[in-house]
Amino acid sequence: MSRWLITGAGGQLGTDLSAALSGEDIYAFRHGQLDIADAAAVAGVIARVQPDVVVNAAAYTAVDAAESDEDAAYRVNAAGPAVLAASLSGTTARLIHVSTDYVFAGDAARPYGVDDVTGPKSAYGRTKLAGEIAVREVLPEASYVVRTAWVYGATGKNFVKTMIRLEREHETVSVVDDQRGSPTWSADLAGGLVELGRSSAPSGIYHGTNRGDTTWFGFTRAIFEELGADPARVRPTATDAFPRPAPRPAYSVLSDAAWRAAGLRPLPHWRDALRRAFAADAFREG
Repeated sequence: MSRWLITGAGGQLGTDLSAALSGEDIYAFRHGQLDIADAAAVAGVIARVQPDVVVNAAAYTAVDAAESDEDAAYRVNAAGPAVLAASLSGTTARLIHVSTDYVFAGDAARPYGVDDVTGPKSAYGRTKLAGEIAVREVLPEASYVVRTAWVYGATGKNFVKTMIRLEREHETVSVVDDQRGSPTWSADLAGGLVELGRSSAPSGIYHGTNRGDTTWFGFTRAIFEELGADPARVRPTATDAFPRPAPRPAYSVLSDAAWRAAGLRPLPHWRDALRRAFAADAFREG
């Protein structure tokens, strides 16, 4: 039995990772229990746990707040992963580090491949890219960077829960129709990361999202369908109608070609994932 260490265990992905590893030897740490940027604390945990696989699901994900506090985002998204990688150097453990579509400029016309040129346009994206680079430089033979996008789940706040609330509160809802990506259920992503950690896939960068793509408008219409609400109540609008401090990628679709080439099972289609998430009563708290 492998020994797994999960950081960021209190978030939606971390929670689903613990569930996916039920029955395994798991050590799960929330942010309040382990600051991944604290080198001494991380070294102590690694020495005590002696993990076989570390999954770093810890992240500063307040995209807009990062624009005015990039140092705070950098500490969690870049310095922290570097500390984790350094603490595992010289051990036999492997590190799975979760990253994001925001490392790209978001102006592509086809799904981004793992080797495509990065070009983040936000502080959040810059700090996440710095984390990727640190992990791969410090632990090149024993690290996986897995970029994902548009993640939602049962824990915490996310887009699906927001749309469920807005469906209750408003007759119509306006949602942007000029940003395209792949909605990804955290339970499916967690299952994929567990498969990766158990596999003999070569170290490197991978993309892990539910398959297929849509816009936020299309995603919301599907959410309304699952609620039994009229999807015609969802109205399309443009990004300019909702100005935010951090620019959003217009195109966030990630190719899973490298994932499949490593012999890993593709994650299910996003529409099927959403249906299963509702069937599992994942959003019962709204």
